[in-house]
Formats: sequence, structure tokens, C-alpha cells
Amino acid sequence: MASGDPAPDGVVLWTRLAPDPFDPDGGMPDRPVRVHWQVAHDDRFTRVVRAGTVTTTAARAHTVHVEVAGLEPARWYHYRFRMGRHISPTGRTRTAPAIGASPAAFALAVASCQDWQNGYFAAYRHISEEDLDLVVHLGDYIYEGEISAAGTEDTPGYARAQLPPELVRPAPRDLTQYRLRHALYRSDPQLQAAHAAVPWALTWDDHEVAPNWGTYGSAEPGESPEQFARRLAAARQAYYEHLPLRVSSAPGRRWRLYRRLVFGDLLQLNMTDTRSYRTVPDRADPRATMLGDAQEAWLIDGLTASGARWNVVTAQVLMAQLDYRVGPGQAFSTDKWDGYPHARRRLLAAVGNRGVRNPIVLSGDAHVTMVNDLKLDFDDPNSATVATEFLGTAIASRGNTLEEQEAVRNLVLPESAHIRFFEGYHRGYLTCRLDRATWRTELRAVDTSGWRGQVASPNSGVKTLASFVVENGQPGAILQ
Repeated sequence: MASGDPAPDGVVLWTRLAPDPFDPDGGMPDRPVRVHWQVAHDDRFTRVVRAGTVTTTAARAHTVHVEVAGLEPARWYHYRFRMGRHISPTGRTRTAPAIGASPAAFALAVASCQDWQNGYFAAYRHISEEDLDLVVHLGDYIYEGEISAAGTEDTPGYARAQLPPELVRPAPRDLTQYRLRHALYRSDPQLQAAHAAVPWALTWDDHEVAPNWGTYGSAEPGESPEQFARRLAAARQAYYEHLPLRVSSAPGRRWRLYRRLVFGDLLQLNMTDTRSYRTVPDRADPRATMLGDAQEAWLIDGLTASGARWNVVTAQVLMAQLDYRVGPGQAFSTDKWDGYPHARRRLLAAVGNRGVRNPIVLSGDAHVTMVNDLKLDFDDPNSATVATEFLGTAIASRGNTLEEQEAVRNLVLPESAHIRFFEGYHRGYLTCRLDRATWRTELRAVDTSGWRGQVASPNSGVKTLASFVVENGQPGAILQ
């Protein structure tokens, strides 16, 4: 079960019928099945306010998406599903504040990058226990690689107590395999708890499909454009099937993952898609685009017209410049916004020139924790800061070794004054708590061990590495 994309009058509810999730058909018969759903004020369902019945089929992996409407704004609700004699556990969700309302505060967590075989999802247990209104997931909900117990020079090896069933282990290439991979992830009890505790807003990155993919195709050798197109379609369908997304994000001609969520006049959340429309990265080409022309215009226009106190853009990948070369010359990862510096400058110039209030960028992907000042000219320390970026580390995917972390801190960061914080070893998440005056981000880390930082136990504890505040009207984060 899960809920997502809250609106003032409703929310998306999700479930899947899968008595045997590691069977290609989920253990379900190949026939339509009716599912009853309920939304109530209380967790005992003595005050049911909305209910209905939907039909699901094998063509959609027996998943259910219900776009509930007619609810009250800014209110907690409980929900559940029933099929025959079978009743689901109870989930909790919350609607957004009314349009034009002025909520006093809001709280969200930021998560990304959860490689199942590289560690437990203990971070989600802690997220489910936080006092939150929303979870924002920035991509890499699944990882598409082969699941193997063997470690390599680049991968620390299997971190969980046992391997999943053999049918789930191969790297997915078709719809059945992508469905099985999602089923594996959705079987994790700590991820289930976080979904059941609070609504989510999600977008994807590369590993939901293939490493570093973009409009230009797959990064994997030997895959033809036609093969990749079929693979992308399968990955897209499985992604939609297994997450609480609205029908506007369903595969088809009108499919669109980028969208905007508004929480009164306090917060506007712009969920972007930085994979589906990007061109080949080219630092010299002013036409190279991360978002595509239509999405870039949608984003800038929406930021310009926003009346919210805090305006958030999900960047998925690192937006700040990161020069990996020590000393003279520069070297960049072009899969990130560094591969599209002209597009980045267009966006940041629009934010600065059009008076966008309190712009905040949330990103992930890099398996490290960073806090960055975003500038029009990253090579000029005196260039004005126009926005603040908080990059959250991975839930479970491998990170830096301790030696790599110290090398970045000691060699790279002195040449990048706009990077305010860097930590590469711990796994974890961000919590962001905002009110009318301040935005506070806590950099949360779960117990991490091993060569490249693994979460070796589902019972791992959590701590705060640091806390940063952005003050209303003052771009740039302040260490508290």
C-alpha cells in the first residue's frame, strides 16, 4: 500500500494484489479482480468518508491506482483495501492545504538511491517514525543490475542476510523482469512502513531503466536503439504500476512525469524529469538541454508565477559545479548538470532575474551528502548566490570510501567555495522543516560500515550529521 501526490481535496491510493510477489504473475489468476477501498477519519474505520470499488487485471500486474477526491484539505486520513475476505493493513495519508491557505509549517523527507543488495533500508524505518507531511523520492527507486553475492573491485558485494529467489536476480530487460525487480523492493518491510506512514511524491532517475540513460539512449554496450526503446517502455510501465502516481504519469502518448504540487502559499514543489528529455551532454553547446525545451519553459514559468514562500525544484542529479581535477584545468561528470552548463545558467539566471522567492534545489544520485550555494558563475567566489541546493545521500547504495571522502574534502573542496558541506561515507536521508521564516534541513545518517559504506543491519540507528538553515529572503545555507 501507498499514497501519493496529495492535493487539497484528495490523494492517490495504491496497492498490488500479489500473494506470491516473486512469481511472474504475482500468484494471481489471469482474470479481472474487483478491489474495494475505503478512506476514513479514524484507523478503526468507524467514520468512513469515501469508498469505492475498482477492477484490476493482469495487464496492469493487478495493481490499483485510486485518485480519491472530495476530501477535506490539510487533514490526516486512514485507508485500506479489501479483496474478498482479504483486508490490507491500514495506511495513513494527508491532503494538501487549501488553495490560498497560509499553513504555518510543513515537513518533508528526501530519499533516493536504494540498491537493495547493498544494504538494508533502515533509513525508511526512521523516516516512518519522523513527524512528516510528505516524502520526496528523487529516483533510483530500484537498481537494474544483476543481484549477486560476489563482490568486485567496484561493488562491495551482497550485504543482506540472503539472496532473493533466483528468478529475481538477473538484470531486467523486459516487463516481467522489471515487475519482479519492483516486487522485490516493495517486499521490504521498512520501505512498506514508510509508504504506509505518509504520502509520497516521486520522480525517477537512471537506475529505474539503465545506468546513465537519457534521450540519447542506453549507456550499455551492444544494445540497439530498438532494443533500448522496448526496454524503456517496459521499465516505464513497471515504474508506474508499482508507485502511487496519477494517471497523467501512466505510459502512453500523454505520459508526463514532471508535475507541480502546491501546499498553500507556503510551498511549491516542482517535480522534474531530468532523464526523459535530455540531449547528449555537451558543455560547449548552448542548445544542450537537461529538461527539454517544453519542461524548461514549464519550470521557469511556474517559478515566476509562484506565490509560495518556498519554491522547490527537484534536480535529481547534482546541480552545483563539481570540478574533480585538482589544480589547473577542470574535469566534470557530464551525466550531471555539469554536462549542461548553459541550461543550468538559463535556469539560475531566471531564478535570480525574475525574483523567485526562496528557491531550494533538492537532488540525489551521487550517494553523498552535500550543501551548495548555487551561483551564476561557479568559478567566481564573489558571484551572487541565487539558490541553495541540498543533496541527500543514498538510502542503501554504496558511497565513498573513507579515504575518498578525505581526498575530496582536502583536495577538491578548497577549490570550490560554493560547496558548504560534503560527506560521502554514510547512508541516510534529509529532513526539511519549513515555516514562514526559515527552512531547516537536517542531514540524517544511519549506522554505516564496511568498505564503501553499507547498512549492515535493519536495526541500524540514526544520527544528525549537521543542520543547515536558509532564512526567508536570504539565499544560501547557514550551518547551525
